[in-house]
Amino acid sequence: MTPREIAIAALAVGGVFFAVVAAVGVIRLPDLYTRSHSASKSDTLGAGMALAAVALTFGADISTVKTVLLLLFMFITNPTAAHAITRAAAEEGIEPWTRDDEEVDE
Repeated sequence: MTPREIAIAALAVGGVFFAVVAAVGVIRLPDLYTRSHSASKSDTLGAGMALAAVALTFGADISTVKTVLLLLFMFITNPTAAHAITRAAAEEGIEPWTRDDEEVDE
C-alpha cells in the first residue's frame, strides 16, 4: 500500500469511528444538551474525516474542490446549528439533566 492509500484508509476508519461514537452518544446520553454536544462534535469530526478521505481519493480534480468546500461548509454549519438548537432549548426553559434527576432504586 502506498502512503496515500494508508492515509485514505486511516481517514475513512476514523470517520466511521467518530460517526459511531456520535450515534452512541445520541442514543445513550440523558438530555438534549449532552446529546447535542455528542452529535455536533463527534459527527462533525467523523464527517470531516470521511470527506477528507474522499478528497484524497479524487486526487487533483474539480471534485476535490467541491469536496473541500463541502467539508468547510460542514465545519461551519454543524456546530452553529447545534448551538442554535441548544440555545433555543435553554430559552424555552428546558433544564439540563442533573444527578438529582436519577431515579434511585430502593
